[in-house]
Amino acid sequence: MTKIGILSDTHIECNSLTFTKAVKSCFNDCTIIVHAGDLTDTSILEAFEGKEMYAVHGNMCNPHTHKVLPAHRTFTIDGYSFALCHGAGPRHNIEDRMYDLFPLADCIIYGHTHIPVCHKLGPTLLINPGSFQSTGRYGAPATFCILTIADNGLHAKIHEVPLQ
Repeated sequence: MTKIGILSDTHIECNSLTFTKAVKSCFNDCTIIVHAGDLTDTSILEAFEGKEMYAVHGNMCNPHTHKVLPAHRTFTIDGYSFALCHGAGPRHNIEDRMYDLFPLADCIIYGHTHIPVCHKLGPTLLINPGSFQSTGRYGAPATFCILTIADNGLHAKIHEVPLQ
């Protein structure tokens, strides 16, 4: 069984003790981390040392992060195809745009809206982990997603980041 931690929209300038504590609390059992953009600066990836990492830049990332991280990417884990993109533009049809960009993916992971989502569109699992730093709309709590790959497929659940 593979356990994947998924987050997005951290919106912090650098790694901090508070962020590192939250990361350890939420993702300690995960071997793989997926960051769906708006990490702002690549230095925050240091909090995930020792874990396999997949990340993309978002619209709020600094120029260096735009240069070193792609806008979108695909990868395979345990035979399942994943597509990763921060997203852009209006919220109302972002899933349609993600599906059009990655029609063959088993799982599409995106961010941008700060609204957590975890559901299927046909055979495709769509995940938006929400915002990891309580920057969600209308005072929404900080959220993340844990995805498990088991013999019977992909299973994902949105969680709230515990208060530090």
